[in-house]
Amino acid sequence: MYFQLDERSNTPIWEQIVNQIKELILKGVLQPNDKLLSVRELSSTLLVNPNTVSKAYQELERQGVIESRRGKGTFVSEQIPTKIDDEKVDVIKQSLKLLIVKAAYLGIEKETFMNWIEIYFDELGGGEEDA
Repeated sequence: MYFQLDERSNTPIWEQIVNQIKELILKGVLQPNDKLLSVRELSSTLLVNPNTVSKAYQELERQGVIESRRGKGTFVSEQIPTKIDDEKVDVIKQSLKLLIVKAAYLGIEKETFMNWIEIYFDELGGGEEDA
């Protein structure tokens, strides 16, 4: 499993781990029932505190993305929840609006921006049927 953590980011490391595991699942790199590295193994690989990885795993488990199996380890859940959270949708809308404003100030054309969105959705396995 390959992670790219940005220590200078405003996003906490544990949250970056959560987001990257979700991305790996959406891209199909991680499949349902795949075993994840243990907290100790991942913290050693990423050179972060084990508590940071533990917090990420706890959040992923709370969201139903992964599950711990006593004595066996941590696995990708068989069924990934797809519950709509209106508050989170609003946050995404606001973030997108800010990105569009920044892009406009940089002179990025709408077509280019929309093309990037399509590329990223395709990378994650999302297509027209999800719209």
